Amino acid sequence: MAVPSEPLKLIVQVSRKVLPGVHSELENWKQKAEKIPDPELRNQALASIKAKTFHCEGGAIYSLLAGDRRTEVISFIVAYQTISDYLDNLCDRSGSLDPKDFRCLHQSMLDALTPGTEYSDYYRLREVTSDGGYLQDLVTTCQSLLSHLQTFKEISPYLQELAGYYCDLQVYKHVEKDQRVPMLVAWFEKYRDRLPAMSWYEFAACSGSTLGIFCLVSYAASERRGMKELAGMIRSSYFPWVQGLHILMDYFVDQQEDIDEGDLNFCAFYGSEEEMMKRFDHFMDEADTAISGMPDRNFHKMINRGLLGTYLADKKVARQRNVRIMARKMIRRSGGCGMFFFTASWFYRRVRPSV
Repeated sequence: MAVPSEPLKLIVQVSRKVLPGVHSELENWKQKAEKIPDPELRNQALASIKAKTFHCEGGAIYSLLAGDRRTEVISFIVAYQTISDYLDNLCDRSGSLDPKDFRCLHQSMLDALTPGTEYSDYYRLREVTSDGGYLQDLVTTCQSLLSHLQTFKEISPYLQELAGYYCDLQVYKHVEKDQRVPMLVAWFEKYRDRLPAMSWYEFAACSGSTLGIFCLVSYAASERRGMKELAGMIRSSYFPWVQGLHILMDYFVDQQEDIDEGDLNFCAFYGSEEEMMKRFDHFMDEADTAISGMPDRNFHKMINRGLLGTYLADKKVARQRNVRIMARKMIRRSGGCGMFFFTASWFYRRVRPSV
């Protein structure tokens, strides 16, 4: 199956080849989550699936790069993204503010990318009874695919690097409120010299995406030649710009929600709306440039435009006047392709089947 290079063909293949598999996988995980003995863990697992289905739907688009192994890759992507969303809920909504606890929980995301790793008690620093093996099953599902990839060694260093950034971010952004910014700034300073010009909060945003991981695994599953060189290209293309664009859009639409919940939102650190819009434009331009040398370039460019469309079509945008005004400007800025994905996402978000 050829990788789609036009918006309409992408939508058709996603609808027919991707979404049914995603919903089937999520239904399986939902049934397992319903059997979690600990009520708090059960509630957060179910809530993460219900509220964040679209994360798995969007991530699984990369399975179209995997050729005949698309179904296996969908299973991996749904499992890995479900770990991410579940742990985010646990860290956001639990009473713990212990960075060691958050580090233990997120070790599961590193273990999921390391076939053969033995079971670890990820909950050992929190007062819970049992999740009935839920998190370990998610980890094992991810390991299963990776253990059968012929080029796993070629992508493994990049998987660990990107997952390492992600896990660090989740630790630092969930600690005591007065410690969050100092810890995030200190973390940024460790990597500043290796990054293009950006702020600490933009680096944090670039670290908070799983897209690079999904892209690496999908290409490796396709068993393309020259995977060692391609893996390096994917890492450099997706981190920081594509991933940064992804997460900045996520925070952009969540601004009022994060104020209400008292959660950290990186968009709040821009000096003005004008500065924020200029930086969004910069990330869009750099993301397009970053993927210009990639194989299947049009597919990756559609991902960039699809990110804009998916997030800006969120119902939360309409409830925030300033966000709605800026969203319209970004949609116009993204051109006909961006408008196509915005329109498609707008309709889909309002008729999407519940899991």
